[in-house]
Amino acid sequence: MSKIGFIGAGNMAEAIIKGVIDAHIYHAEDIIISDVRKDRVNELADKYNISFMTNNQLAEAVDILVLSVKPQNMTAVLNEIKSSLGDDTLIVSIAAGITTDSICKTLGYSSVIRVMPNTPALIGQGTAVLYATKSAKERLGEVERIFSAVGLVAAVEDEKLLDAVTAVSGSGPAYFFLLMEEMIKTAEKLGLDKELAEKTVLQTAKGAAMLAIERAKAGEKPEVLRQKVTSPNGTTEAALKVFVKNDFSKIVNEALQAAEKRSKELSGN
Repeated sequence: MSKIGFIGAGNMAEAIIKGVIDAHIYHAEDIIISDVRKDRVNELADKYNISFMTNNQLAEAVDILVLSVKPQNMTAVLNEIKSSLGDDTLIVSIAAGITTDSICKTLGYSSVIRVMPNTPALIGQGTAVLYATKSAKERLGEVERIFSAVGLVAAVEDEKLLDAVTAVSGSGPAYFFLLMEEMIKTAEKLGLDKELAEKTVLQTAKGAAMLAIERAKAGEKPEVLRQKVTSPNGTTEAALKVFVKNDFSKIVNEALQAAEKRSKELSGN
């Protein structure tokens, strides 16, 4: 079996490690990690029975190398490992705002796949969108299989679309968390105790998402689900009128455009 390595042992790296082990995509003995935080390396090594090495040793040993370092540390890591990479090593980057072109130029290497994941991968419910350079396209299926262990996977042909993906799914969980946060606060103002407010809001969010996913299989869109729950002159309609009055659609549009713009700035697009 091929070996996979992770430079950077943060939460997303751990989510992927757990996912591929649980899905039997990789055995623990075929997973290697490296991180500047020795306590974190020891924690994951003990927890998942995986091995650890220096960055250069790892780069020499693996077939797939996942770069899960902070964007500001990427150039230093690439310069450190570029002389240690094998000819057939596949580079997978999950660092936000780092283009495949910048990675290829620094490494003098062309087989790179860039991935935009999101935090629900931590519970196996993530969304990951991939872009592969021409040299890496034949190995796209391998990386899709890896990320399918932690959620939904899709691929795009144009890397610039990852800016839109970042705005929608990369940053998206925070938008839903904000809505939950405000609903909980208001529920308490309406008289619910904190525990009940939190439980009802979180379960409502979970139920609505699950219902939307299930009904989408039959072609039923969120718009239809919203209409079904909105009775004329009822409580839902009263609430939705406030959203419309305050131009909720415009707020969402401007928020996502702002996120996409910032993603473009970070990646130099």
